[in-house]
Parts: sequence; C-alpha cells; structure tokens
Amino acid sequence: QVRLVESGGGLVQVGESLTLTCAVSAFDFTDYPMGWFRQAPGKERESVAGISRNGAVTDYPPSMKGRFLISRDNAKNTVYLLIRSPKPEDTAVYTCAAGRQYYDLHLDAQYYDYWGRGTQVTVSS
Repeated sequence: QVRLVESGGGLVQVGESLTLTCAVSAFDFTDYPMGWFRQAPGKERESVAGISRNGAVTDYPPSMKGRFLISRDNAKNTVYLLIRSPKPEDTAVYTCAAGRQYYDLHLDAQYYDYWGRGTQVTVSS
C-alpha cells in the first residue's frame, strides 16, 4: 500500500514562490513515477507536472511549463513542487499521486493509482 501526504500549502501573495512537499510511504518508492495535479473550485482536475522513477525525466502540460518545477528525493521518499510567481488563477487544491508501478512517466491521471488528500493553495492579489 502507498500513502501520500502533502504539505506546504497555504495563503500566499501574488509572486511569492511556494514549495509543496509530498511524503510517500512506500517500500519501493523508486518503482513509481510521481505527479502533481490540481483542482480549482468548479473546474476539473488537471495535471501540473510529472517525474520519472529516477527523477531524470520531468514533464509538464504546455500551460504549466515554466512556472512549476517538480523534483524528487528518492532517499527521502519525497516529491516536491515549486510554484514560481503564483497567480490568483493558481488557487486550487494540489494533490500528489503515485503512478503505476514500474511504468514510465505519464501526465494522464488514468495512469496514477495512489492519491494524497491534497493541500490548499490560495493566491491572494
């Protein structure tokens, strides 16, 4: 079983960078590609970023490129998401997820089997 716990959310000002953390309880963390997703009120969940099992490859939807940075520390079973210069439209619940064991990196949520509960990020202007 894989458990994911996000932290680091909160209220931030426009332009104030923020790093989210996802602690993963898994015996074999390096077997899983990881991703971050977000869901704003009244909107569908969308992919923010993904990272391969060894961290060498990252991917972002076109709309997210340049403002988000995903990374992982396999020694600490932890995944990070840096939100650079957030805007009010980045306000959402951010959730990390573990992808299918042994799979390559995908951004599509259908390839993710384990989900955290999310952390709220509110960007104030």
